[in-house]
Amino acid sequence: MTDPLDRIAAALERLAPPPPPAPDLTAHPAYVWHRGSSGGYLQPARAFAPLPLSELVGIDAQKATLVENVRCLAAGLPAHDALLWGARGTGKSALSKAAVAAVQAEGGAVALVEAQADALDTLPTLFTELASAPRAFVIFLDDLGFDAASDGRALRSLLEGGAEARPANTRLFVTSNRRHLIPRNLEEQASAINPRDSIDDSLALADRFGLSLGFHAIDQDTYVEIVRTYAQDHNLPFDAAEAINWATRRGSRSGRVAWQYVVDLAGRNGKRL
Repeated sequence: MTDPLDRIAAALERLAPPPPPAPDLTAHPAYVWHRGSSGGYLQPARAFAPLPLSELVGIDAQKATLVENVRCLAAGLPAHDALLWGARGTGKSALSKAAVAAVQAEGGAVALVEAQADALDTLPTLFTELASAPRAFVIFLDDLGFDAASDGRALRSLLEGGAEARPANTRLFVTSNRRHLIPRNLEEQASAINPRDSIDDSLALADRFGLSLGFHAIDQDTYVEIVRTYAQDHNLPFDAAEAINWATRRGSRSGRVAWQYVVDLAGRNGKRL
């Protein structure tokens, strides 16, 4: 019979298999960082197909600023960590990915690495893996938010003030519905001995981003123009009244709602996107 310890060890290996081999850090346009038993591991993204910048309507200033920041990073020049905040569905995540893809199309040596919010404590391991790569990396954290100021201190340390500096070839792009990442209320001022201390602690995290880009709720004309752009790019019929009715029934106007309408429109017309 097999030694019981050998059988137990084999069973544990099946339950927690070793991470896959490290991917080539120069071969893929995007990667995903997974939490693992030994800190974390990288895998190439299965499909990286961001929207072209031309389809992101109504955010021209944000596009120009973020793309230029990615260009600087790819060229080895000083670049900022970026916080993209504002109304849901207004293009924060889409622009983060599209900006990287646009610079890649120009020949820039940069890739995107998407990490989940619950993997913040493993990001120093990721930085170590990326530090020696001959290209730049945007570490993308989508829809991030914290319930209390103390919850954001791990990210604050990563951005600035940690004992070990981040490699120069990495920068963080974070999206959030909250401008300051941490919710604020009147109680924080009422309960603090010095109300300013409580406020400063909440704002300290957002202040560490060198670039802060706001995305605001769009009006009807902008919504219709977004739908028109999508429809033209995909050779779909365009009916402004129908598009407006779709948004009215959804109770929201945003780039996300516009795309959902286009998906529905393409399905009804038998066309692929």
